[in-house]
Amino acid sequence: MQFITGMLLMAASVQAHYWTAVRQTKNYQTNAGVTDVNSADMRCYQMKAGTSTATVAAGDTLGFVAAAEVSHFGPVQFYMAKAPDSANLNTWEASGNVWFKAAKIDAVQGPGGLGSGESTWPAYKKATVEFTIPKNVPSGNYLVRVESIALHQASSAGGAQIYLSCAQVQVTGGGNGTPGPLVAFPGAYKNGEAGLIWSYYPVKTSYTAPGPAVWQG
Repeated sequence: MQFITGMLLMAASVQAHYWTAVRQTKNYQTNAGVTDVNSADMRCYQMKAGTSTATVAAGDTLGFVAAAEVSHFGPVQFYMAKAPDSANLNTWEASGNVWFKAAKIDAVQGPGGLGSGESTWPAYKKATVEFTIPKNVPSGNYLVRVESIALHQASSAGGAQIYLSCAQVQVTGGGNGTPGPLVAFPGAYKNGEAGLIWSYYPVKTSYTAPGPAVWQG
């Protein structure tokens, strides 16, 4: 599965940015995800530098479109990293502790515990996932990283498959918040941690996606 192929700003008509605002990933012609959380591919999984930047206002909705759909169950998470004012966003690497979690679509517990279907995983089988750019995030240029963590083969360490992509976004009308905690990719996740492991039996009764808490800005 190639998870992300393009970006759509849900709040406005910006079709010119539909493909070019997302950096091309190494799996653009395959169905390969990232399985080594210590790999530099955890950052953006990119093959090519960016070519353009989309514009979205703080407080508006930003969405990503999958090639077909999110075809494996698991959480979907959204991270943002603000580029320095002097940086060229097309080539900025976003290394080090610069990423904060802006939103997530996590598991929903129902009667009988957690399952592997759509009732537990709201993003499962969706063609589009979206989140709201925090209203208090400072204006500026950002990389917006979306990831789908596929847990269907994650019974042991290294089994989770992470499909991710980075979009180049200029945020306008922002606030004066201080996003955090800030983490690095690679580095934010640990091999074999609970959020990257799945058990069909015994049935799981709780699940927390890996990474820091969502910034409540």
